[in-house]
Amino acid sequence: MPLTILLVDDEPLVRAGLRAVLEAQPDIEVVGEAADGAAVIPLVRQLRPDVVAMDVRMPLMDGIEATRAVLRTVPDPPKIVVVTTFENDDYVYGALRAGADGFLLKRARPAEIVHAVRLVAEGDSLLFPAAVRQLAASFGQDHGNAEARTAMERAALTGREGEVLRLMARGLSNAEIAARLVVGTETVKSHVSSVLAKLGARDRTQAVIAAYESGFVSPG
Repeated sequence: MPLTILLVDDEPLVRAGLRAVLEAQPDIEVVGEAADGAAVIPLVRQLRPDVVAMDVRMPLMDGIEATRAVLRTVPDPPKIVVVTTFENDDYVYGALRAGADGFLLKRARPAEIVHAVRLVAEGDSLLFPAAVRQLAASFGQDHGNAEARTAMERAALTGREGEVLRLMARGLSNAEIAARLVVGTETVKSHVSSVLAKLGARDRTQAVIAAYESGFVSPG
C-alpha cells in the first residue's frame, strides 16, 4: 500500500511543488489538497491519509489550530508535519506542542522532503532533532514552568526510561538506542511506549518537548 499524503497550504505553487516531489516516489500518493486548515477535518475523515503536510500559517485556520482540531476530533488521526518558511518560528513550536509530529522547511531539498514524510510516518525517530532543540531553546522557556517539572516528576521515569528519553531527544531511532544500550529493539520499543504513556505524550516529539520544558533535558 502506498504512503498517502494530504497537502494543506494556501499557496497553490507550494502545493504543486510538494505534490511533484512526493509523487515522483513510487510508494507515495498525494490523495488530496486543501488551501486552509479549516478544510482539513472533513478531508482527513474522507481520505484517511497517513500523513498531513500542512502550512503553519494560513488565513482562516492556521496549522496550530488545525493540528489541535484534528487530534481532538478524528479517531486514529494521521501523522502531521507542519510546513514553514522560517525554521526558528514560534508558530512551529506551537504546532509541535499542539501535537504535530515534526516540521519541514519549504526550501528543503526534494530528498529531505521525502525523507521527512517517511520518517514521520514510521514514527521510529525524531525528525530534525537539532532543529527541535533550537526551537526549545528559543521558545521552550515561554512554556516550561513548574507545572511541566511537576508533570515530569509525577511520571516517575525509571533510570533506564530516562536514558531512553535523552537518546530520543538526540534523534536516535529505536535500533540506534538498542545498540547504544546493548539491549534488544523490542526492549527499547517497550521503554519508549512506557515513557509516552507516563508522560501522556502522543509520540516522540511531544515526549521530547516535555523533557525540554521540564528541564529534564537541557536544550542548551
